[in-house]
Amino acid sequence: MSVGIVAKSGLEFPPISHLLDWEDLFGTGWFAFNKVAAINIAALLITVILFAIAASKKSLVPKGVQNLVEMAIDFVGTIAKDAIGHGYEKYMALLTALFFFIFFNNVFGVIPGVQMPATARMAVPMVLALIVWLVFIGAGIKSQGVGHYFAGSLFPPGVPKALYILVTPIELISTFIVRPFSLAVRLFANILAGHILLVTFAVLAETLFKSSSWALKPVGVLPLAMLMIMTVFEFGVAFLQAYVFTLLTAVFIGGAVHPEH
Repeated sequence: MSVGIVAKSGLEFPPISHLLDWEDLFGTGWFAFNKVAAINIAALLITVILFAIAASKKSLVPKGVQNLVEMAIDFVGTIAKDAIGHGYEKYMALLTALFFFIFFNNVFGVIPGVQMPATARMAVPMVLALIVWLVFIGAGIKSQGVGHYFAGSLFPPGVPKALYILVTPIELISTFIVRPFSLAVRLFANILAGHILLVTFAVLAETLFKSSSWALKPVGVLPLAMLMIMTVFEFGVAFLQAYVFTLLTAVFIGGAVHPEH
């Protein structure tokens, strides 16, 4: 798919819908399977394969894939331990899976030939946020019981009873509505913004190099250089956003199972 259109009249940027609406590989309507779905499956398979390879190694001194996976698990473990505290081990599988799945989905945005992060489609972050929403509510209910969990969430201790008429609606919206929504939007917006920046510099470079004016052709080096720099930067963003999503998930779970903290 061409990222830009060089028209006789000058520079044209593709619309947002053109950047994100990838054609279906097969099927139509509700049963369509497009490249974004393929990227999701690829991210899942890469994660599973990495862990399968690492698990098959029995070396006491890890190296290669085993070392990479163990370092990643230790990294996620540090996040979970600091944010959740006691009992964090039971959530390690979820947090590790989220981190790897989101990272690989993000990083597809800088892979030549693909150049599309699946998390730039709102449906993907929203489903992940919904899973997190169900998990932290379920963890809170399991830890405290239904009554205590919702009472503690909606009627925080230490607040004068007269203020509950204001505090309770705020807590309801912020805890059970804003949390999953902001979690999804943060991931979606950051990845989409980076994707648009890469497309912008690619379009500028392509247009200048294909320009009929020989004076403009050398100028195309500038957006091309920025494209290369931003590609490296977006790789870092892919990691950072996976980290932020995982960290906030751990924080939400920690607040639900240990409200005193």
